[in-house]
Amino acid sequence: MPLPPSDSALPSASPTFSPLYRQIKGLMLRALVEGEWGPGALIPSEAELAARFGVSQGTVRKAIDEMATENLLVRRQGKGTFVATHSDPRAFYRFLRLVADDGVPRQAQSVPFSCIDTTASEAVARALKIQPGDAVVVLERFLDFADEHVVLDEIFLPADIFGGLTLARLQAEERSLYNLFESWFGVRMIRAEERLRAVSAREPAASRLGVAVGSPLLLVERITYTYDRPVEWRRGFYNTERHHYFNELT
Repeated sequence: MPLPPSDSALPSASPTFSPLYRQIKGLMLRALVEGEWGPGALIPSEAELAARFGVSQGTVRKAIDEMATENLLVRRQGKGTFVATHSDPRAFYRFLRLVADDGVPRQAQSVPFSCIDTTASEAVARALKIQPGDAVVVLERFLDFADEHVVLDEIFLPADIFGGLTLARLQAEERSLYNLFESWFGVRMIRAEERLRAVSAREPAASRLGVAVGSPLLLVERITYTYDRPVEWRRGFYNTERHHYFNELT
């Protein structure tokens, strides 16, 4: 496959130059977007990719190294390089930053209680980069720790991808939402942007979380992206009475 002279989807160091390994990375990302290599799949060897793209193995290796750092690919010693997947237990806590104050690790349980089809408001459309009035799926759920409702999530999903999602289907599963989205719809969540603010509990969030109206809550708004587009807008109300948001900066 000949290398294109430029590609607007590829990162570049300047408006006119993109390092060769970044161009290879862009071509590999395109293969992921187009589904050539699905989640958990073994990708071709460095030698095979070098021959395919007409570059050195060192250039391919540098592209793979960067994609592994970004959690797009996973190297397994003696086995090869695989597309990262949400079914890997090590990925469970990648997007979950809530920790109990006592420091005891606890497995979170997703408890969905509503799933409806509706149309996108201007705010939802803006977050998901769709048009107001486009079809969306709205999922509401609790995130429980030790049988306590700690997080109330309102999740907006574009219906062109997640059409057919139902409450019964969700309640029949115990896997994480991102694991389900990957296995059912072929969508892998790659990265997320979050905005945090302190808010006072209002109804119905107060009743659902079992706190008094006016109690402090942490509002976490998240836009989550797959390889080429935003696919989730989430508003999470966190009861931080016995938990806190933790993020390690390195």
